[in-house]
Amino acid sequence: MKITESAVVLNVPDPETSAKFLIGHLGFAERMSADGFVSLARADAGMAVIYLRTGLATFKPKSAAGSAGDGVLVVFVVDDIDSEYARLRAEGVPIVTEIETEEWGERYFQMSDPNGIIIQLVQWV
Repeated sequence: MKITESAVVLNVPDPETSAKFLIGHLGFAERMSADGFVSLARADAGMAVIYLRTGLATFKPKSAAGSAGDGVLVVFVVDDIDSEYARLRAEGVPIVTEIETEEWGERYFQMSDPNGIIIQLVQWV
């Protein structure tokens, strides 16, 4: 097997709003979109982020078609966490976990997109 690409797919009430958040604050670009669907990418992210509107009939399996917000963290490792934290705070991004460093060397903070998806930025120190 050869994996050629990776993606995380998230069900949200308003895919366009979440997409604008990643485009505006984290530099993602839209690859494609349709009604209820937006696919985003960054060359250095290692995965695509796809938003689907909650309740789309085409989502399968139906048993997993609820909101993606519960218990999901979308995590990106960055090389200057303190600069990103300062920049995003200055942009008015809702920070839900202030910057901190875990004893095992993970320095991180968490923010919330407009649909409640938690985005975590991490630097290993």
